[in-house]
Amino acid sequence: MSQDRLPQMVVSIILLADFDVSERCNIRPRSFDLIAKKDDILVIIKVVSHIDSVNADIAWDLDLIARHLDATPLIVGERARDAELERGVVYIRYGLFAISPETLYDYFVEEVSPLVYASPGGLYVKIRGDLLREVRTRSQMSLGDLASELGVSRRTISKYESGMGTTLDVAIRLEELFNAPLIETIELVGYQSSGPQAPAETPTGDIPIDLERIGMEVHAMRQAPFQALALFDRHTILTAYGTSQRVVKRASLIGNISQITKTFAMCIATDYKKKKKIGKTLLIGEEHLHTLEDGSELIDMMNE
Repeated sequence: MSQDRLPQMVVSIILLADFDVSERCNIRPRSFDLIAKKDDILVIIKVVSHIDSVNADIAWDLDLIARHLDATPLIVGERARDAELERGVVYIRYGLFAISPETLYDYFVEEVSPLVYASPGGLYVKIRGDLLREVRTRSQMSLGDLASELGVSRRTISKYESGMGTTLDVAIRLEELFNAPLIETIELVGYQSSGPQAPAETPTGDIPIDLERIGMEVHAMRQAPFQALALFDRHTILTAYGTSQRVVKRASLIGNISQITKTFAMCIATDYKKKKKIGKTLLIGEEHLHTLEDGSELIDMMNE
């Protein structure tokens, strides 16, 4: 598959599912490629041929952005290690879900949730533990009876009923035995990741200290097209910083992303003294930022 074909396929699938899709991020390095929104669903997508190429920095950005925008981070790829990603299987990379384009299609277009997740040792499914306990009790089977039926220990059955995963073969045997839907589907949207471990060095970059001075909470990114998320009074600002030449190249993309995510976009230029709008993005000189006394002044500028 060509380098460009996979992202195009993902965009086609998301559009087919009636999402509004941002421009593709063409700035390198990049922690995500697309942001898509449909009703209350916001998805941040990283597209890679090989999911093992997603590193800690990328995962850190994806998780942080998703948490502050109330979005779902997804990695879409073709391979893991030396094998192709299987359809209907969810893989985990730094605590984030990774799936194939086919699984993306099944979930968002066909509305069919995956059942299987990959874990060291093979493919597994999660058992609906409460339901298993209910049908086992209703069938007047003890833990020992069911353990003997499956050829496992009583402790294993107890773990199944507490939500431990098992192989697909065992899950199917349980469903056939009790004639009950015991396999739990995996919902890609709205899941809470455990959060990737913080990279060795927390990014600080060159984000102006004036943002914190005027009352903003600033979260530095590592590889996103914007260098920080600035938060103020329930407002989120996608923020880039640098020379005019550098930030102007990002202004259009950041503005487009802000429209999809219902946030603000701002570029702070080190060699510019005034302020103006570039589409939906506020371009403000660092010197002008010095004159502000409160974050509300900045919000007012972006609302003009």
